[in-house]
Amino acid sequence: MRRRAWDLGIELRFVSGSGAAGRITHADLDAYAAQQLPSGRAAAPGAAYAERHGEEAVPVIGLRRKIAQKMQESKRRIPHFTYVEEIDVTELEALRARLNETRGAARGRLTVLPFLMRAMVLALREFPQMNARYDDEAGVLTRYGAVHMGIATQTENGLMVPVLRHAEARDLWSCAAEVLRLAEAARSGKAAREELSGSTITITSLGAVGGLVSTPVINHPEVAIVGVNRMVLRPMIRGGAVVARQMMNLSSSFDHRVVDGLHAAEFVQALRGYLECPGTLFVE
Repeated sequence: MRRRAWDLGIELRFVSGSGAAGRITHADLDAYAAQQLPSGRAAAPGAAYAERHGEEAVPVIGLRRKIAQKMQESKRRIPHFTYVEEIDVTELEALRARLNETRGAARGRLTVLPFLMRAMVLALREFPQMNARYDDEAGVLTRYGAVHMGIATQTENGLMVPVLRHAEARDLWSCAAEVLRLAEAARSGKAAREELSGSTITITSLGAVGGLVSTPVINHPEVAIVGVNRMVLRPMIRGGAVVARQMMNLSSSFDHRVVDGLHAAEFVQALRGYLECPGTLFVE
């Protein structure tokens, strides 16, 4: 008995015995391990290994159900092709820090997202087939001149995609302010219906918990989504020397029915070119 109590991390002096003359039985140990200890006492180390048998049925209803159905429809209809590329954002981060230092107080602070949006606007001029929606029932691919950028946003009710209209006509600060406004509207439940529909391509980012690689699900009926992974400082070789560089992966998915793998790769490489040489973001 003492050996089993030791294995479970239970102090016998806290256990009430139900056996003859108050003797502690194996059943008493099992019952104690399955219960919370009295308030104010720290859990015994072995209690973390006690068996648990509870279960909870959580109905998937309302908005959460609609999100689940949309995700299922996207994966059912679209053969996803995911392409991952490593981006050196050292120069971009230096520029971003400088702009925040000199203009942040007056115009607002910039995250990486507005720079990526600008890079996407420029790359989409070269690859307009990515800025499109595919009606697979009619067999029609519609390409758009306007870049209506979906911004995947996590809310208490699940994933929502508010839409930043005409990204091609906005500068960095306008993009940043609109992303912030849309995210707050989505999380507070105040986003209008028209703000949650009509995107032509989507960005998704998990920020600091973005991991190294992801496989984003396309926002049906769009044909492309660009995923932002976590930024990390890594040792890289430049000019024959090992140097510290800020690196970030882009994980992007495409509808393989209408987007060829080569063109998808070329599109992401175009994004890489703009982001690794951020001065080109402002050259028409």
